[in-house]
Amino acid sequence: MVAWNRNADLSAYNSLGFKVTAERFLQVTEVGQLHDALNEVVENKWPLLIIGGGSNLVLHDELPGAVINVATSGINVLADDEDQAIVEVGAGENWHGFVSHLLEMGLHGLENLALIPGSVGAAPVQNIGAYGVELADCFHSLTAYDRETGELVQISAEQCQFSYRNSIFKSSEKGRYIIWRVRFNLSSIFTPNLSYKGLTDYLSDQGVEHPTAHQVYTAVCEVRKQKLPVPSELGNAGSFFENPVVPEAQFQALKASFPDLVAYADKPGHFKLAAGWMIDKAGWKGYRDGAVGVYEKQALVLVHFGAGSATELLALADRIKASVSEKFNVSLEMEPRIYPHR
Repeated sequence: MVAWNRNADLSAYNSLGFKVTAERFLQVTEVGQLHDALNEVVENKWPLLIIGGGSNLVLHDELPGAVINVATSGINVLADDEDQAIVEVGAGENWHGFVSHLLEMGLHGLENLALIPGSVGAAPVQNIGAYGVELADCFHSLTAYDRETGELVQISAEQCQFSYRNSIFKSSEKGRYIIWRVRFNLSSIFTPNLSYKGLTDYLSDQGVEHPTAHQVYTAVCEVRKQKLPVPSELGNAGSFFENPVVPEAQFQALKASFPDLVAYADKPGHFKLAAGWMIDKAGWKGYRDGAVGVYEKQALVLVHFGAGSATELLALADRIKASVSEKFNVSLEMEPRIYPHR
């Protein structure tokens, strides 16, 4: 029998900081332990949530069935060929801690993804990205538990089908795989990615023309702190809405009506619109409704001030979506997963 923790408090497992109780909770570090737990879930037909750091989740107050947290740890260099290295990391490791450790190891490629909250195992699901870099840019492969076969399998970058904030783990194979360990291609030669204007502006203000890896890492952390609240200080799930991609004709029409529209060229014939800019222009930046609101420094971030609930936050999100749709005729999609979905 699996030793489930009954009526577990998961406040520490969701970065929004909602008071959440799981009917059953289990932290796993061994494959056999996970296998037994999943068998019990299937036998009893319990709803199941696999959770990492809870940084991209909106959890309702009561979670039925079972919640499993993958807590595999360790950072190991599997191959080191001249200036290239393959590094494997446990899915339960903290993402920012992992990026910081790589900096100390002199291995580069993920500096621009510093300070993103959550666990390593959750990162491929969302294909996390920031400041001109996506996880997919340095991803090698991963090991996952296949719920269909009950075995560990290896999944390549190509098989993950990464796209903007998406992968098979979020779409076509959602729920099938439980990410166990992740591997990255990294380099001992640092080549800065300064495509994001905010980074170049920050470094310029500091008088830095040719930044080191540590300077870029520090710049990313400082720029991120200026725009995004630290979850331990103010509950949030990071960017709450995806930046919508629209055809060029729609972009041109919007540009004609809103000359200061913020957008970026995307796939051929399409433009990515800045959702935060639209939310700001619709009048929501800094808005507060009781226990929830819109962050005063970044309209893309919804925040929880304490003693609130997912229901309150999602009601606010729906009002924002309707407002943006009315003003710009653009539909916003929420980035975090809602559980249980209602």
